[in-house]
Amino acid sequence: MATMTKKKPVGKFLIYGILSFILYYILLAKQDLITEYFTKGRFYALLPIATAFVFSFIHGNTTDLFWKVLGVEAKKRREVK
Repeated sequence: MATMTKKKPVGKFLIYGILSFILYYILLAKQDLITEYFTKGRFYALLPIATAFVFSFIHGNTTDLFWKVLGVEAKKRREVK
C-alpha cells in the first residue's frame, strides 16, 4: 500500500506571510497617522479592536501554516473507552 503524503501549503503560507509583513510595515511606518485615528474617540475607538482582530487572524494563520510547511503536526489523541 502506498502512503499518501499531504501537500504542504507553501503558497498559502507565502501569501499570509506577505500580508503579515505588509500589516506590520504599515503599522510601523504610519504610527503617527494610526495614533491620530485611534485616539479620536467616538466610533474611532473600535479601530484598535478591529486592528487587533485583523492582526490576530493574519498572524495566527501565518504561524499555523509555517508549522504545517515544516511538517510539525499536533499529536493525535487516542479515544478513551
